[in-house]
Amino acid sequence: MKTKTPAALLKRWAPPVVLLILFTLFVIAINDVDKAQLVVREGQTFEKGVVTAIIQDNLQPNGTRVGEQVVEVQMLTGVRKGQTLETTSSSGYLFGAGCTVGMHVVVLQSVAGDSTITSVYSQDRGWVIYLFAGLYLLALCLVGGKQGVKGALGLVFTFACIILVYLPLVYQGCSPFWVSVFVCIITTVVTLWLIGGPTRKTVVATGGTVAGVIISGLAATLFSMASGISGYNVSDIESLLTLWNVSGIQVGGLLFSGLLISSLGAVMDVAMSIASSIAEVRTQNPSLTRKELFWAGMHIGRDMMGTDSNTLILAFAGGSVSMLLLDYAYDLPYLQIINSNNIGIAIMQGISGSFGIVLSVPVTVALAVLLYMTPGALREEKAKAALREKDQEIA
Repeated sequence: MKTKTPAALLKRWAPPVVLLILFTLFVIAINDVDKAQLVVREGQTFEKGVVTAIIQDNLQPNGTRVGEQVVEVQMLTGVRKGQTLETTSSSGYLFGAGCTVGMHVVVLQSVAGDSTITSVYSQDRGWVIYLFAGLYLLALCLVGGKQGVKGALGLVFTFACIILVYLPLVYQGCSPFWVSVFVCIITTVVTLWLIGGPTRKTVVATGGTVAGVIISGLAATLFSMASGISGYNVSDIESLLTLWNVSGIQVGGLLFSGLLISSLGAVMDVAMSIASSIAEVRTQNPSLTRKELFWAGMHIGRDMMGTDSNTLILAFAGGSVSMLLLDYAYDLPYLQIINSNNIGIAIMQGISGSFGIVLSVPVTVALAVLLYMTPGALREEKAKAALREKDQEIA
């Protein structure tokens, strides 16, 4: 394999490194936020502990729990670290835990002088989350090899953008819709660049992904205008309006921005698959005309759009299973169900996201034909194919 010169390495890596530095400075700047205090938490903390004894249990003969447990917890963190405190654990499904000796729990602790009031908030499951996330990334790297490592880096970057870019900008009053568009563009460029490198294929996939995501947002906007469903029809609107009163967050756009982020993965998958497939078709058969290459790409995209649209609709439907089961159990009239806000929102999300997937296909194919049909593009693809064959022979 030919060794790249320092000048070639500098040419390839200098621009992304400079952009990464500028992006890091941007992230640091937008995260310098003074949050308005919505809840007074002075003296109140969440600490880790381990249950050492069950003083009074609430387990019933039929296996259910009623009321509260009284337990002893040895504190592992906080100002009471090392001390054993007597506390309570409720039997609720949202808060509390069915404590057993040796269980690690999170304790809600309020300290005022020598007085301490505590209750078990939940089982400590943080290590489980970190373990499974680490195992997934490890499996991705082991199975995917070099591409798996790149995919893992892209996934981590995407998650970081949502936490460190989307949330601070929306909190500061920026439009959730356009912030989500910005985040989708940034994460798409970085993820696809990591996977495909600085190539025409990456440009094609990026263009198709961004187009598909924006089409999803436009479809959702039209659906909203026609149906009367807006971001103010969500179930937690009361809490969101509190944020609007305090910090000016544009809560009406959160529903549509969430739709863009939700559809990003499926649209990116379609766009990258089409871009790669058309590049291979062009390399293997350079005699194809623009029209022939376009229809070859459309045939490839048609096979993909059906399964990916199904995946996206099922994902949104899966998130509404509990609501659908309640509607079924109460035997609600059809007109009530189909016109409820929750059902309308779920339908809007599934259909609008699928619009983005379907219409991203011709956009991606058209971009591929435009960029792949140049003489320089064909020479580049042939050189890369020859290099891959040579690497395989050496291996």
